[in-house]
Amino acid sequence: MIVPHPRCAFQGSLVALPTPFREGRVDLPALHALVDFHLDRGTDGLVVCGTTGEAPTLEDWERRAVLEATLARARGRLPVIAGVGTNDTRSTVAHARAAAELGADGLLVVTPYYNRPTQRGLEAHFGAVAEAVAQPIVLYNVPSRTGCDLLPATAAAIGERFPHVVAVKEALPSTERARAIVGETPCALLAGDDASIADFVSLGAVGAIDVVGNVVPEKIAELVRCSIPGQDARRAADLVEWLRPIVTDLYIETNPVPVKTAVALLIPALRDEVRLPLVPLEPANRARLETTLRTAGLL
Repeated sequence: MIVPHPRCAFQGSLVALPTPFREGRVDLPALHALVDFHLDRGTDGLVVCGTTGEAPTLEDWERRAVLEATLARARGRLPVIAGVGTNDTRSTVAHARAAAELGADGLLVVTPYYNRPTQRGLEAHFGAVAEAVAQPIVLYNVPSRTGCDLLPATAAAIGERFPHVVAVKEALPSTERARAIVGETPCALLAGDDASIADFVSLGAVGAIDVVGNVVPEKIAELVRCSIPGQDARRAADLVEWLRPIVTDLYIETNPVPVKTAVALLIPALRDEVRLPLVPLEPANRARLETTLRTAGLL
């Protein structure tokens, strides 16, 4: 087991769930099937309404319905973290309060996208959210999508001011950044890049918020545990190599388009439907993904 972090109870493989749709509407029975899939396969926690959940396309009532359904189905057997971040501080605070009222175990707050705030702006933004709720908060840094980068010094300042800011989900695939978060902030580190899970955990991350766990949940939970310093580095290296083609193909187009296709192939109740401006996987890429999953013995 991972050594408990003094402020972060979230550890292991925390899988970022896609939001199932059917004919344009949120498909709650399919969401139940997806939660059941993870309850049976060793996943350590669930994240809803994040990037993989197509959060920017969800109406407020749909966010609420997805979180309520996930909490009800998980029934306390797995922690559920709700994505609440937007590029507007007032909206983010409103989403955070709503998720806290519904009983989310934690809140995932992405850096505001498109606006490109300064580090001082990021500190003010996250501070406003932290002042509004008591739930554990995970800061989410994904510069490739948002256009701004939450620096470790800024995360440290936020974490020192607010003890319930418990972790940073870092999507930059940088071991230097991982070391800085572990060594310079009071927050735990969660890997946010699927290809970097083993490296980040070996440097002190307590787990990952991952996409690939939707496809091979047991393998990712095992990878996290094997990558802990002093555990099974050889097995971790073997898993990284085995996972490499799957991880590559899950990003052959914009997430979550490939993972929705993969999950629909694995769980009959789900479809690969996405919302505009995303569109279904290109036929050639779908064929490639199917081949990769079949070669791995998953189909």
